[in-house]
Amino acid sequence: MKSPFTFEHSAPNNVEKGKLYPAVFLMHGMGSNEQDLPQLLHELKDNCHIFSLRGPVVQPPGYAFFTVEEFGKPHKAIFDKIVVHIRDFIEEVVQEYPVDATKLFVMGFSQGGILAQTLALVLGTEKLAGAVALSAYLPAHVRDEYFKNDVTNLPMLITHGTMDYVLPYQWGEASRDFFKGQGADVTFVSFEDGHGVTPAIQQEITRFFTKQFNA
Repeated sequence: MKSPFTFEHSAPNNVEKGKLYPAVFLMHGMGSNEQDLPQLLHELKDNCHIFSLRGPVVQPPGYAFFTVEEFGKPHKAIFDKIVVHIRDFIEEVVQEYPVDATKLFVMGFSQGGILAQTLALVLGTEKLAGAVALSAYLPAHVRDEYFKNDVTNLPMLITHGTMDYVLPYQWGEASRDFFKGQGADVTFVSFEDGHGVTPAIQQEITRFFTKQFNA
């Protein structure tokens, strides 16, 4: 891999020779690392390849994918560059691993969810089979300035806690409304908790991917 990312990869056990499997690309939140999210896919790990990326920015006690100019506003130059790097990483994986190029998914929490929503627009239904954004939002400059690839009928799971005091719940609702307006097939799940992933949300994630893997 030529990619600049540090990442963890897990493949299904008992891989059938010649069979291509779905791939899920994971992106963690600020201050975390690549070991944070794979546990959410524990029930699915034998059905897909999982690539969990580490953000390149040191952000104690872990890492971040980008820095922020002010609340809700990423540094545009850094953010845009990381989006390109993740896009290129996904394309490189398709070339080098036995993954099904028609079953590529992105999933992220907080910062990672911001990137997952952005990548949904950057890749569109032509290259992406689904996106999961947990407790996140879509940056204004992405909404207003990015070229938006077609996301008609793209399966998306967007979740947000009603008591999220890190990234406001209303931002999750705004993402839901935006992507529905773009024609995506959005499942929006709110939950009475803060900035995190509850057991019920983990079940929603498992349900989402199980359905999409078998679609």
